[in-house]
Amino acid sequence: MKLARFIPPDGDPTCPLSGEVRGDQVIKGEQVYPLSEVRLLAPVVPRLIVCVGVNYRAHAQELSHPLQERPLLFFKPPSAVIGPGQPIRLPDSERVDHEAEVAVVIGERARRVKAAEAERFIWGYTCFNDISDRVAQEWERNWVRAKGFDTAAPLGPWIATPDEVSWPLKFELRLNGEIKQRGDTSEMIFSIPQLIEEITRRITLEPGDLIATGTPAGVGPLRPGDQVEVELQGVGCLSNPVERAD
Repeated sequence: MKLARFIPPDGDPTCPLSGEVRGDQVIKGEQVYPLSEVRLLAPVVPRLIVCVGVNYRAHAQELSHPLQERPLLFFKPPSAVIGPGQPIRLPDSERVDHEAEVAVVIGERARRVKAAEAERFIWGYTCFNDISDRVAQEWERNWVRAKGFDTAAPLGPWIATPDEVSWPLKFELRLNGEIKQRGDTSEMIFSIPQLIEEITRRITLEPGDLIATGTPAGVGPLRPGDQVEVELQGVGCLSNPVERAD
């Protein structure tokens, strides 16, 4: 099943609906809307976004970053989330990069979960783009301004439940139609179950919370006028334009 949040044609923008995506339609109860006529929103409104840094060996190599013995974790605020089609607004920086990622959406309260039991806590998966100010990342230890600025967490276009996904999950990022990143989940240093165990050892996750699981090699800069797409096989494609922040 694929689940979306959306505003229907002539709908109240303050009252989004949730429905099931089937082909080129989204269904809410008895109502059927063409996808081309609705405004898709970020598929969840997360309370917490836990991100994993340097979780692909090739990405660690391109950043000259040592491999971690335990996952490197940081947060993005919910205020950074945008949905499909919404613009990424670049802060005043010499370099702001794209980072394609698989996002795990938590389905039930998760505390001290063992890796062997982790799958039952997963509601589904969606596309994530970890927009990163590389200049701020160099001088800021906790990455708040480097990773948490407005529009730094594009998310969507919908959630695919686990039965929709084939493993390893393959994904890619395209910049203006050109493939810049390719990866699959078999290349992770720490697997999704391992990440859930590590995170919930200290942090309780609630339904709708996100884990952004890291990016493969090929990160690169964004510029105003770009169009960036993250596509997960069996899930969907998240597309966002890029502009300069006001």
